[in-house]
Amino acid sequence: MDQSVAIQETLQGEESCRIAVQCDVLCDDATESRLLGLVQSAEEYAIFLYRHRRMAITAEDVVLENIIPISTDFAVVEVSSPEELAVVGADTRIRISFLEYEVELRLPFGSQSRLFLCEVNKVWSDVCKSSAQVPKFEWLNKYQQATKEPGSIRQAFAPIGSKITRLSQRRKSGKTLDQKGTVEKDKASSSNGDLQKSQTSSSLDSQGISSREDRDDLVRSSSHTPSNKAQILAMPQFGLRDNLIRCELLKNEDLYTYLEDFSFFLGTYNVNGQTPKESLSPWLSSTVDPPDIYCVGFQELDLSKEAFFFSDTPKELEWTKAVTEGLHPEAKYALVKLVRLVGIMLLFYIKKEHAEFISDIEAETVGTGIMGRMGNKGAVAIRFHFHNSDICVVNCHLAAHTEEYERRNQDFKDICSRLQFRQLDPTQPSLTIMKHDVILWIGDLNYRISDLDVDNVKDLITKKDFETLHNYDQLKRQIDEEAVFVGFEEGEINFQPTYKYDTGSDLWDTSEKCRVPAWCDRILWKGKNIKQKHYKSHMALKTSDHKPVSSLLVIGIKRVNEEAYKKTFEEIVRNIDKMENECIPSVTLSKREFHFKNAKFMQHQAETLSLFNDGQVPCQFEFIPKPNETTYCKPWLTANPPKGFIAQGGSVEIDLEVFVNRTTAPELNSGKQQIEDILVLHLQRGKDYFISVTGNYLPSCYGTSIRSLCQIREPIQDMPQDVLYNMLTVPEMESCGEKILDIPKELWMMVDHLFRNAIKQEDIFQQPGLRSEFADIRDCLDTGMPDSLPGSNHSVAEALLLFLDALPEPVVPYSFYQQCLECCTNANQCVKVISMLPQCHQNVFNYIAAFLRELLKNSAQNRLDVHILSTIFASLILRSPTKQDLTEKRKTQEFFKHFLVHGSSQ
Repeated sequence: MDQSVAIQETLQGEESCRIAVQCDVLCDDATESRLLGLVQSAEEYAIFLYRHRRMAITAEDVVLENIIPISTDFAVVEVSSPEELAVVGADTRIRISFLEYEVELRLPFGSQSRLFLCEVNKVWSDVCKSSAQVPKFEWLNKYQQATKEPGSIRQAFAPIGSKITRLSQRRKSGKTLDQKGTVEKDKASSSNGDLQKSQTSSSLDSQGISSREDRDDLVRSSSHTPSNKAQILAMPQFGLRDNLIRCELLKNEDLYTYLEDFSFFLGTYNVNGQTPKESLSPWLSSTVDPPDIYCVGFQELDLSKEAFFFSDTPKELEWTKAVTEGLHPEAKYALVKLVRLVGIMLLFYIKKEHAEFISDIEAETVGTGIMGRMGNKGAVAIRFHFHNSDICVVNCHLAAHTEEYERRNQDFKDICSRLQFRQLDPTQPSLTIMKHDVILWIGDLNYRISDLDVDNVKDLITKKDFETLHNYDQLKRQIDEEAVFVGFEEGEINFQPTYKYDTGSDLWDTSEKCRVPAWCDRILWKGKNIKQKHYKSHMALKTSDHKPVSSLLVIGIKRVNEEAYKKTFEEIVRNIDKMENECIPSVTLSKREFHFKNAKFMQHQAETLSLFNDGQVPCQFEFIPKPNETTYCKPWLTANPPKGFIAQGGSVEIDLEVFVNRTTAPELNSGKQQIEDILVLHLQRGKDYFISVTGNYLPSCYGTSIRSLCQIREPIQDMPQDVLYNMLTVPEMESCGEKILDIPKELWMMVDHLFRNAIKQEDIFQQPGLRSEFADIRDCLDTGMPDSLPGSNHSVAEALLLFLDALPEPVVPYSFYQQCLECCTNANQCVKVISMLPQCHQNVFNYIAAFLRELLKNSAQNRLDVHILSTIFASLILRSPTKQDLTEKRKTQEFFKHFLVHGSSQ
């Protein structure tokens, strides 16, 4: 998750947070978690240090503690011990000093830490080069009062201009980072991995679980892994030659690899917010022989409302301890990685003797929710390189309720597209889940049993006729229709459904809802050389209303023959030397003209450009900006991937994607912009190719101003194009002398639909709708067909939010924004400001506020309150013309609350 967003909300003026990273501050024997942000103001930079008790989602979750200006008095030193350097993926210890004062930090190994340190070193280098210009840091003065003393450790750096105290009196010899961001040569080629020492590890020590320092012989650098050349603190340089070698090695890996079987234990358990009450050994130690690797996933770890915000829930530690104690007793395991998103947690353990062969570990999370907001549904994933195989493990919790199988399908697709891992090589596109040799997918997928009543389901379970029952399983049906999990496999289900039981028993749900039993908890895989040894549930565990599930897979992993690898590598280098001297790269394009017909608001369209390398040498391509332009394409267009590498005789497919959002829609609606662009495809050491992109955009109410929509009585797509463009360009003109509408008819249709159908809808404006239904709703609003809005109440509610979000000028125009902030504490003054708005804006404001007050009258059923509605709607109705800080955000909510509680005087 990008925590720089939370830092950005704390900043004022034109300051911006370029990158953020979580770390531990080291003081004597204590460690405390902190958030670091690299903050820029004009040409000056500083590191902001924040305390945080919560997952850093908004500014409310962080407290500014200290500021470290980056000047010529600033320095970064690595103080990792030789023992730590020998560990694959060890956390990185650094010392940041300013004048004679210093602080020691521990950064988790991974791409985010590498990127943060590279950015800091780049900035520091620039400061040193321009030492004639002494930074004044006057912009930091306004943050002085924001910094506060932390509770248990002394302050390392105080606000500018005040006296600062030393955090640690101990000085250690360290290796300084040079201005290029590299580590001194006495740090040999440490391995690139991410055997992370999480905050959990240190906490576990006190409870009898050894930390990684205690496993001093656990993880060592492996001599044959190609990634060993990567360094922790320096982003390596990747040029054409490196990509050529890497590509040829991949193409010829059969010459230097062989398969060896390793056993993977996969487990998933929805614990329903409970704490561990029993040993997990019947689940985790259910195999005769100890597995080589454990991947254990949990869902609903913590169901409290606080769990959404607080990252230090005690249940993470409790369940991690229970898992560690429940692992197979005949082997020693290391906790390699832990990743959690609210209640979804994934633990990755490996046998001690295999740990040195793990590298390139990354973890990512993605939430699924309304308008892209985080929720307790989504996925966490870990990817890693084991010997010479790339493996990705996903743990997910998809949407609930029997009828929501399409929402679950959409969640799966969103997870696959949005969950991406950064690569060590910054020139390469991010890795998606599907770009791995082996994909292991576990979790509470929440697919139910349909078209059978509860008695028939229980009867088939009693008869153990699971084959017949499985035919009614939603996941099986969706896979058969190729709607989800295409190419995945699942073992035969010979166990009874794992949901829903009375907690503490093996009895089916006896509550009033009497849920139909279902196989919610599933394990699937994708890849070659995989055999399943068992797939079962574990009825002995009774802590939750779900039963845990496990699968034991034996996977053929590619191992490297060192001698054959060396021989292959040397041969590739010789051939590349010869090719580079003799050949110029060349490609053939499948087509050079692309036309996107009838592009629509928030509707993805893609065309495929195929590049075939017809030259005598591999080549590297990249889309480059045209002269006097800063980006390679218009904002509504994307090339995916925008750069890459093609082996000799190989080909690559590039998706040219058109997607119109709230930023690009207004000018396309008005005709100021067209779907037209020229892409320049550049070959390194070769020539440029020009690609034409054209199309037409169908105007939409989304991205059209309130004033213009009030002038348009017919559906917007029924308007002649020239008349529409003229009206949108000169919005003050009257529409053929007719009286304009009081509010846009499209807004009325959505609010009226919700008033009649969703006034008591549970979780309205909190549960997301379906993307396919939004498309139908948009088309209905833009074309007038059909007469009534299609889709679920949740989809209409999200369509309304998207409508407000896409307005070029918000409901409260930008020119009134400051007045609203100034009078936010005075209800009468707030009403007065609204009365001064242009009439159509005033009408829309009062109409929406009246509708929301009706919703609040039914809060017992829809579970809404004033705080929830003001948080959601204030940010849409009262938008800032510039960057909005936390104080302004709170003032806009306070302003809008007056109209939810008291209404207007009109």
